[in-house]
Parts: sequence; structure tokens; C-alpha cells
Amino acid sequence: MKIPKRLKPLVEDGLVDDVLFQLMSGKEAQVFVVRCGEHIRCAKVYKESNKRSFKQAVQYQEGRSVRNSRRARAMAKGTRFGQKEQENAWLTAEVDALYRLAAAGVRVPQPHGFVDGVLLMDLVQDADGDPAPRLDDVTFTPELARDYHSRMMVEIVRMLCAGLVHGDLSEFNVLVDAQGPVVIDLPQAVNAAGNNNAQMMLARDVKNMTEYFGRYDPTLLITHFAEEIWELYEHGNLQPDSKLTGEFSEADVDTDIATMMRIIEFAKQEEDERIERERAARDGEF
Repeated sequence: MKIPKRLKPLVEDGLVDDVLFQLMSGKEAQVFVVRCGEHIRCAKVYKESNKRSFKQAVQYQEGRSVRNSRRARAMAKGTRFGQKEQENAWLTAEVDALYRLAAAGVRVPQPHGFVDGVLLMDLVQDADGDPAPRLDDVTFTPELARDYHSRMMVEIVRMLCAGLVHGDLSEFNVLVDAQGPVVIDLPQAVNAAGNNNAQMMLARDVKNMTEYFGRYDPTLLITHFAEEIWELYEHGNLQPDSKLTGEFSEADVDTDIATMMRIIEFAKQEEDERIERERAARDGEF
């Protein structure tokens, strides 16, 4: 196929030998299957900020460290330089998360570098060597749904033990390879210890997974993994191999007014973004 403009520098530099085909185009990026020497990989080409429908919401950026104090001040003031640096920080967030999670044993695509807004990483493949399907494209028996739900709780725990919460986990950003689920799409991953919304985001990630697999096994819908996982984490007892039960006593939930206000504000911001995306789609902005 014709080499996309954003991939030409990688081809010219010898990082990519051939662009085979476009795999998908999403709200934040286009993904191409490429050949790098003997390896078949993915090239995730991030869209420019004015062409992405996923906004860099403040609740996702909270707690992300910026080593350079000048950059941090510029980002806080919202200057043109600061906006550019904020964009760069957003783009590199997925790269940093992938390297950290891969090292922690989380099932994510192995990254192979980030150049000029293009992320090179492993192509996740099914048992036949074809691009792996999304979780949403797979049909489950009740028994297999329980097994995959359990596996996803393990991945969520491993991510949290590595200090991150996915923040946008659903059946649309989990692939299924020959060995099981693989977590993808992490530019919005948040710092669990440094973000006040981390608990709510983790609860939403767990809820999305539970509701999806609950279509095949409704008994999953009465489980309380989010509360159990967060309580273990808060008390310093969460380990990558922690055995979960899905049981949790509501009497143990310590809910204060400040937490409730954060939950309400978080929900409002999410709804405002949804309305803005729908408006932009109607107006043909994306």
C-alpha cells in the first residue's frame, strides 16, 4: 500500500521496511500493520490534537509528573509552549505505561519505540497468526466468561500494583490472542497514588468488565471486585498474585462527603465530554 505521510520518516530511517495494511482507525489514532525486518508489528499513528475526539480531560492528567520545572509551569499556565508540552506528555503517556506494565507482567503489547508521534509495538495475533479480535467480537460460554473475567481482574490488579489504573477499560480495548486477553489503548492511564479520581476510574474499569462478561454469566453481576481490590491496595496488602473472592461487606465502605463530591464532579465531567463529542460529530469536526 502507499506509505502514509506520518510513516515515511520511519521508513526512510530504516525502522520500518514496509507498510502492509491499515488495521483500524479510532478516536485517537490510526493503526497500521508494518514489517520491521523479520518481524510483523503495529505502528500506532496518533492523530493531531484538533482531530482527536478523546479530550485530554484534567482528571486523567492529574498526578502525572513533569521533570522539567519550566515545562510544568508552562503547562499549568496554558501557554502555547505549555499546550505543546502537554500534548507531548499525553502522547508519551501510553509509551511509558506500556513499558512499565510489560515489565510488571501485565499482558500488553511489547513496545519497540516512539518516534514523531508514532508508536511501534508488537502485533497481537490470534492462534492462526491473524490480527487478534477485540473482546467485543468474541462469543463466550458462561464458563469461559467466568475464566476471562477472572483473568481481567488479575490484569487490573497487576496494573494497580505497578501504580497505574487503565482509566478507559472496556471490551473495545482488550484483544484476545492465542493465550487470552491483552490490554491495549493506554494514553489515559492514571497514576493510582497521585490521582484523586483513581479509585472511581478503577471502579469503572471493573464495572465495564463485569457487565460485559455478565452478559454471558449473570452471577458475575453481584460480585464486588472493585471494592475488594481497592481496600487491599489502600492498606498496602495488594500483591500481583493476591487471591480475590469478589466479596465485600458494604458496612466496610468508608464514604465521606469529599469522596461523594469527587464522584459527582467526575460523572459531570464525563457527561460534558460525551455531549461535546456528540456535538462535534454532528457538526462534522472529526
